[in-house]
Amino acid sequence: MFAAIPFPDISPEIFSLSLGNFTFALRWYALAYIVGIVIGWRIVVTAVKRASLWRGGAAPMTPADVEDLLTWVILGVILGGRLGYVVFYKPAYYLSHPAEIPMVWQGGMSFHGGFLGVVIAAALFARTRKIAPLSLGDTLALAAPAGLLLGRIANFINAELWGRPTDVPWGVIFPGASAQDCDGVIGLCARHPSQLYEAALEGLILGAVLIYLAFRRGALKIPGQSIGVFLAGYGLSRFFVEFFRQADDQYISLANPMGHVIRLTDTIGLSMGQVLSLPMIVLGSAVILYAHRRYKGDPAR
Repeated sequence: MFAAIPFPDISPEIFSLSLGNFTFALRWYALAYIVGIVIGWRIVVTAVKRASLWRGGAAPMTPADVEDLLTWVILGVILGGRLGYVVFYKPAYYLSHPAEIPMVWQGGMSFHGGFLGVVIAAALFARTRKIAPLSLGDTLALAAPAGLLLGRIANFINAELWGRPTDVPWGVIFPGASAQDCDGVIGLCARHPSQLYEAALEGLILGAVLIYLAFRRGALKIPGQSIGVFLAGYGLSRFFVEFFRQADDQYISLANPMGHVIRLTDTIGLSMGQVLSLPMIVLGSAVILYAHRRYKGDPAR
């Protein structure tokens, strides 16, 4: 029998209060969103207060602008993340159960949908405040990894979005995971803790790279470089982790046990997460190239 790590006994709820028929529960997932947004907000405020970090020695926003932007971003994350999950992952289910679409407390958020929601919110904010869109995008790129790091840790605590079956020593036996694709194993089997892989790559490492580039390498003086690095870095990280992440149930069948939405051969294909990540990699690389060609030799730096 291979080694495996039992799932830690952590409740998804931090605490709950019951008042008659009403019950309020604070979940780790909600706290991750709140704390991640606060940390990202503080990083951006710190950056805009240091004029020397920006092209021409002038930050594109004031700290007051950042506070206003926070409201727009929260709406973009929640609305985009939920609608993205509904459209990208379970359209048939929610067409049959439309009343459940607003029930975000039941779980089900898509990063790619949330990202699109933030892009739309940021574009509208930039237009109304007359802020350079690329510089605004750079500030959001600094803020995003903190939320991704904590959000993926919350996914692990919730025992959701687990990885594929594995016999590596750090495999985790998740409660509620079926023996599906366990190579004939009866009962539960160890799986990759893919949520923690994503937390490390998309949150910790990508966040450290972006902060280093912004505060030590003058990345914010080249508008678009940071948002390009974030897009390409997230896309590459997610594309890689998808090889270890369990596919969504609606894509798995006897004829397609790996859950590929694009089949290249019988055994090789792309998951939905990989399909959605490819445009981010391409777009991020294009933005980096554009930023360097447009601003690298600009004396305004």
